[in-house]
Amino acid sequence: MFSKTNLIATIVGAVWAYIGGMLLWGYLGSSLFSTPNSNTGDLPHVIIACVISAFAVSTIYSKWAGGDYSLSRGATYGLWIGIMIGFGERWYDYAYQMYTSTLNDAIINGVLNIVFAVILGILISLVYEKVK
Repeated sequence: MFSKTNLIATIVGAVWAYIGGMLLWGYLGSSLFSTPNSNTGDLPHVIIACVISAFAVSTIYSKWAGGDYSLSRGATYGLWIGIMIGFGERWYDYAYQMYTSTLNDAIINGVLNIVFAVILGILISLVYEKVK
């Protein structure tokens, strides 16, 4: 769990989680939502969340991949994580009107989650492939 490979993948994943989150939701996606979010969040907590998420995704990937650390395996893994979060968890948010205003917002958020997680899965698989 605390292997060198997992820790490097966690750092790479956390950097992507921070930068990719800002890029996908802050810049590219913000104009697509019915009410763009101008809240930048509390930076220390955003960074902590990025590290925790990247560590969890990396640790689960190391078990799930079964030693086959290819790009396609990472992309597939990211796709399933993105579907689970983007169209699973975020649909609950829509159902309870927690963060999403419209069904269109929920769909956009789901697609952004899939793109985000596929890239995260690819980055983590690259680290596992190169460092193992």
